[in-house]
Order: sequence, then structure tokens, then C-alpha cells
Amino acid sequence: MENTNKLKIAVLGGGSFGTAIANMIAENGYSATLWMRSEQNLQQILRTGENANYLPGYKLNKSLCMTTDITEALLNTDVVFFAVPSSSFRSLARTVRDLLSENTLLISTAKGIEAESFMLPSQILEQEISQCQVGVISGPNLAAEIAQFQITATVIASESDTLCSRVQELLASKYFRVYANHDRYGVELAGALKNIYAIVAGIAESMNAGQNTKSVVLTRSLAEMSRFAAQLGANPLTFLGLSGVGDLYVTCTSPLSRNFRIGLALGGGESLEQAVASVGQIAEGVNTTKLVKEKADELDIYMPLASALYATMFEGCSIVESLKAMMLSEQNTDVEFTVKAND
Repeated sequence: MENTNKLKIAVLGGGSFGTAIANMIAENGYSATLWMRSEQNLQQILRTGENANYLPGYKLNKSLCMTTDITEALLNTDVVFFAVPSSSFRSLARTVRDLLSENTLLISTAKGIEAESFMLPSQILEQEISQCQVGVISGPNLAAEIAQFQITATVIASESDTLCSRVQELLASKYFRVYANHDRYGVELAGALKNIYAIVAGIAESMNAGQNTKSVVLTRSLAEMSRFAAQLGANPLTFLGLSGVGDLYVTCTSPLSRNFRIGLALGGGESLEQAVASVGQIAEGVNTTKLVKEKADELDIYMPLASALYATMFEGCSIVESLKAMMLSEQNTDVEFTVKAND
């Protein structure tokens, strides 16, 4: 489709989700530029018309611009999507902050937590690029399925209705739906937390767990996530939506999930280092497990699944020992939060 809209969009990050987002925007007729660090990867895409390192077979729209020059990518942009790992967020934000006007809308797609500060990616953007409005995209969005045009939905979360509407315009299509939510913190925290439980689910899968066991893992994972998030100020009801139970289900059941594959490798007897190496791409759940376990201990939040995974990955406990500890932990209530009936 030829670009017919005057808005200029930049997507920073040439991985799988960044590529999919940029291509959808181009397909919708907007001027989109995909920025990536690797000149070698850029040249490969220009030769073949696809990002074979991340989304092989997914043909990119001919109108999609690509560059390794970040100044060029951000020239006169209206909306910028940050599609890089959370570990790169602060340095990238500092690199680009003087290249952006106060009218630019910033959207984070990362699902992680910064180690030193326990800040979420959008909070980093607010801190480093204070002149711009910020939003978050999160949900059950496996890039490989988006590239296959499978029906997919996501959440755009921001305090700004204008920002939410803009992102819905850019991304909505006959196979990709975008729903709005004002609980930005809850939506973003859900995206980070679910990676922990995807690793747990991968371990359970590798141990040939039955459906009863898998249902326990899924529902108790949701209980832990919402309990932790509520203690930190998020709305627990956010976790009943796409960014909560929706994303949790996808990452806990799909071999396309990097974190699920980490769990499969751990359950198969590999060390954490071997598991990370075998997956090949960054799996945010490893770092998130460590950070969340330490924060839960600090705030005295009951999280037996996260604690058991932490013991397996960082304290040398066998998976069997960790599971026994989890099963012997306190049996808490089934439903964490209830809505009181009106008098």
C-alpha cells in the first residue's frame, strides 16, 4: 500500500516484534521507518525483503523504510515505538531524547524491569524524555503468529485518550485489534510478570505434567501476579484482561515463547546458562524472576511459584526440591480479589 497519511512513525528495534509492528503500520498506509543497530542485518533485509533472523518468510511492505541511522529514523517523527529489550531502554532513551519534540508520542513494547531501579520501561521513558507523552503496548502478541496474519489483539495503555486513539489508528486491521486501558502501570507490570510463570510452565511441560497440574500453574500464577501488582499500586482487575490472563495463557502454553522454551530446557536437565544459550534470544523472565523475588521478600508478599523458580535458577536447588517446597507452602485462598455486591 502506498503511504497516504502524513504522520511519520519510527520503530526502534529490528527484532521480531519491532519488525511486525513496523510492517503493520506500513501496510496501513503510514510512513514507517524501522531502525536497527546491525548494518549486516539491514543489508540482508534489503536483499531479501524479509527479516530472516527473526521472522523468516514474512515479506515486508515495500514502502517500509529501514536504517541504522537513528537521527534519520527520528527526523520529524510523530510516534516512536521502542521495541528493544528492557536492558537497553535507558541508554536508548538517553541517546534519542534530544532528537524528539514535545509533541512526539512514545510507545514501549518491552516486557521487563530495570535491575537497578525496579522501574518499568515506560517509567524510564518518562524520566529520560520528560517532554513526551508515554504509552505501553502489551498483550498476547507472539510476533510469529502476527506474521502469519493470525487474529491477534493487544492493549494500548496510557492516561491519554488521544495517545490510545492514535495507536489504535496506526495498528488496527482485519486481523489485529487494539483495546485501550488507562492502567498503564498494571498493563506493563503484567507483561513483565508473566514471563516468570512462562518459565514455570515450560518446566511443567518438560516433566510431562497433566492437565490438572497445568491448570494449577496457570491459575496460581495469575493469583501471584495480581497479588504482587496490587501491593505495588496496580489495579488487580487489569489482570483479567488481555495483558494479564491473555498474555499469561499464551506464554505459558506456546513453544514460540522464549521464556517457555527456557523452562523446557531447565526441565530437561540443562543448567540456566545452557538454557539461555539454547534459546538464543533474550528471555526477559530470567532477570525478572530475580528482581521480583527480591522485591517480594522486601515487601513480604507471598509468591511460592516465583520463589521455587528462583531457588532452581539461582540457588542450585533441584526442580524436585523446589516443587516440594511449593507444595508444602501455605494454602492460601482461591480468589485473591472479590467485588462486593451493592447494599
